[in-house]
Amino acid sequence: MSLSLAGCGLLGGPQENQGPSGDAAGSGAKGAGRSFTVAAAGDILIHPQLTDQAARDARAAGQTGYDFDRIMAGVKPVISKADLGICHMEPVLGKPNGPFQTYPDFLVPPQIAKAIKNVGYDTCSTASNHTLDHGPDGVFRTLDTLDHEGLKHTGSARSREERDTPLILDVKGVKVGQISFAFGFNGREVPKDKPWLANLTSFKAIAAAEKKARAAGAEVVILSIHWGREHQPNPSNPQLELARKIAKETGIDLVIGHHAHVVQPMEKVDGTWVAYGLGNQLARHDVPSGLTEEGAIGWFEFSEKNGTWDVQARFVPTFTDIPPDPEGTPGSELPGTDAQPVRDHRLVDVVEALGKDSGLLPEQRARYRLAFERTQGTMLNRGAGKDGLRPLRGLPG
Repeated sequence: MSLSLAGCGLLGGPQENQGPSGDAAGSGAKGAGRSFTVAAAGDILIHPQLTDQAARDARAAGQTGYDFDRIMAGVKPVISKADLGICHMEPVLGKPNGPFQTYPDFLVPPQIAKAIKNVGYDTCSTASNHTLDHGPDGVFRTLDTLDHEGLKHTGSARSREERDTPLILDVKGVKVGQISFAFGFNGREVPKDKPWLANLTSFKAIAAAEKKARAAGAEVVILSIHWGREHQPNPSNPQLELARKIAKETGIDLVIGHHAHVVQPMEKVDGTWVAYGLGNQLARHDVPSGLTEEGAIGWFEFSEKNGTWDVQARFVPTFTDIPPDPEGTPGSELPGTDAQPVRDHRLVDVVEALGKDSGLLPEQRARYRLAFERTQGTMLNRGAGKDGLRPLRGLPG
């Protein structure tokens, strides 16, 4: 958590390794006060194909069980350099050896939590439409697993006391509060005898959670929210309306959205950055759409200026490589070749991949460029460019 971007070489040469004002990214203007960086990404939703990949990777390393480290390694250079890394844990974590389940009631290998920690995440939001897939036991086991791996969490709870204790993180000496809410739980009701089990979205509840975090000492409050319409790149009217109400009537400093499984825009609303949807960080839908393999890491630079927090927003396009169907689905080969270069499920930072002399075939380079360009176009389509939103790093020439 305590790593600074300045001097780490993440952005390349000295000129590129600068913030929007020419200072080292994350350092803030001279004499302007404290600063820190946040990396936040989209949904982590482990489908059976990813579980199978993790089992193969474990066997290749001479291990048993499931190893998700290789799948997620591509984003470690970004996530690990942030002062605060925020993940969104959508499914319920199961027992180490299963059994596991997929849609509609997800139960996934708990080993994913270790990989999330190894990548560099510090905390996870856990309020999603799948939080209650396996009732209170599923919530307890998920949070116990995150605790075991050293990951903080908010959005679901094992007791009233846990729900009522705000999550406050010390980030380079700044007290940062994180709160997490979901629009619903796939028709399941929060048990009446356990109303603290998961946070259901309402403006009143969100505003109250922010106030409670401030009372506990939070200087910055970040909201993670599961909302919107699945597979829709444009935010819904309820998203837009709630975002405006949050920006106008609370002091929340940053809104990070999830659930759509495709990238949605960022927008600065009354001075508050809203990432409506960061797509999938890692998922493998039964019918990949192209959009569901694209995602974004939001990169946010907080700088204290005159007693307030200025936030600069960036993004890092990602892509999940999917190997051809093992049964040889027609058309899985690259056009005009017999090559099948994608052998494994891998999460890729597309700019990093394109910048390396890694033997990518032209078709792969074209696909990564498409992911970058489409993510950039979506991110900017509500006019965020005028407020300074841009990629953390541009495409290599």
